Amino acid sequence: MSSTGRASLRTYIVYAGAILIFVPFLVSAGLYSRELSQQGQQQIANRLGNRANAAASQLGERLHELWLDVSGLSGVRLDEQDRLRADLTLVGRLGNRFSWIGVADVEGKVFAASQGMLEGQSVAQRPWFRQGLEGPSAVDVHEAQLLAKLLPNPTGKPFRFVDLTAPLRGPAGQTVGVIGAHVDWNWVKDTLARLQSPGIELLLVSRDNRVLYGPADLQDKQLETTALASAQRGGALTRIERWPDGRDYITTVAPTVGYADLPSFGWSLVARQDLASATQVIGDLTAGFWKILGTGFVISFLLLCLFAGWLATPMRRLSGFAEALAAGGDAGFPHAETRYDEAARLSAALTRLQALPRGPDDRFKDAA
Repeated sequence: MSSTGRASLRTYIVYAGAILIFVPFLVSAGLYSRELSQQGQQQIANRLGNRANAAASQLGERLHELWLDVSGLSGVRLDEQDRLRADLTLVGRLGNRFSWIGVADVEGKVFAASQGMLEGQSVAQRPWFRQGLEGPSAVDVHEAQLLAKLLPNPTGKPFRFVDLTAPLRGPAGQTVGVIGAHVDWNWVKDTLARLQSPGIELLLVSRDNRVLYGPADLQDKQLETTALASAQRGGALTRIERWPDGRDYITTVAPTVGYADLPSFGWSLVARQDLASATQVIGDLTAGFWKILGTGFVISFLLLCLFAGWLATPMRRLSGFAEALAAGGDAGFPHAETRYDEAARLSAALTRLQALPRGPDDRFKDAA
């Protein structure tokens, strides 16, 4: 601020330049940060959706391999019990995926089974048999009933199975029985565990939205998420929403788990990723961007101050000379300013004015 109370030229240059630099920087940076956040979240959502669909497809494909074993036996004949038992036992031992596999006649009496278990007993009331009479089907996870006391159980935990079943056809295409297989639920869980990705949680959800596989705090609970409800209605499959643990997750849904002609269990696969951890990279990029931008602004402001001082110096010197000249003192000659045209012209004019002759009463007389 000058002695007159008015702002100096340097001050005006600094203020105006700062505004011209800062406002475009701020607006551009805000738009860029918002676009970066939106694009980053969209990429995360796409990656999560691809992961959920891939996991659902891989689980369906591995279950389909079991289904091929079961459906491949749908043409067996109920006459050679020993041979059929041996075949079923062999299939049941492949990879320890089947806990039990057997065939029953149309009355529900088990004709042959792996290791002879349940042979001669009635399974007419079991869901897998009733559904198998009607056509190829899959039965959701359930605890063992008739097999609970027959299978070795070193852990003491209840056995849980999912069932794959198909009707047996006679020579004329008529239903003569049912083949059913109990797939060890632990095999399904182990398969899902191998499909997990770092930072992404997979949840297997039943037809009635019960969590069959997932975090311990959600196990066997009804899942109520907007993404799942929207997917079941055919809407958007990916959303950001708050879960019962109070945390926000990017949530996506693969509406079906299946492959080729695998009968449907009615499952959906939900994938979720913690929003804070998922967007940490975006936050780090945004923070880094603002730091660089802030550094650039500070450097630009300092350069502006130096430029403003450089620009205002000639005018400051000339105005000081003019004030001294007006005060009647020996001001000498003004500095020969050459930085820009206006200062050079003013310097030359003051030099000519200083060279005018002086009278005793007048400071300056007209040279004319």
